[in-house]
Amino acid sequence: MQHVKIPQDRIGALIGEGGETLREIERRAEVRLDVDSENGSVGIEKTGDPVTALKGPEIVRAIGRGFAPEDAMSLLDDEMMMLDIIDIGAATRNKNDLKRQKGRLIGENGRTRELMEELTGATVVIYGSTLATIGTPQEVETVRDAAEMIIDGAPHGSVYSFLERKHNELKRQGMEYHQYSG
Repeated sequence: MQHVKIPQDRIGALIGEGGETLREIERRAEVRLDVDSENGSVGIEKTGDPVTALKGPEIVRAIGRGFAPEDAMSLLDDEMMMLDIIDIGAATRNKNDLKRQKGRLIGENGRTRELMEELTGATVVIYGSTLATIGTPQEVETVRDAAEMIIDGAPHGSVYSFLERKHNELKRQGMEYHQYSG
């Protein structure tokens, strides 16, 4: 059995109304979840296909990092989907610095976070002292690079240019892959 610890205020999202979300995770990820609502510890036991069950802890971790359960479940949609978590707090000196960095990553009216999602296709959540991403390896790497640029103090304009460039590269790769040969 594997254990994942999630924040107290995310336990409700994990369980869902009447336990609906919990049962859905157990069914789709082929695991059994044992939630200790006192300390936020979630025991995860494989019940079915071991490969599918590997996604169980990632789904719980994603919900714990602020993702909506539906977004966390997208980890099961494709074997390439992955969760990446950046600890913003590790790159800050104090609470004020953390608040400033989170503000830079979110952007005015959430625009920077939205652009990260729009231009990469990944889902991005900023919660507590972390930035978490769900997407393909390329999408996750692009979001991580953009977030690190912002944390390192790069102007938003240059980060947006980087995201546009990566978006066009990914689009071009997709078109080359799907070219009709007939």
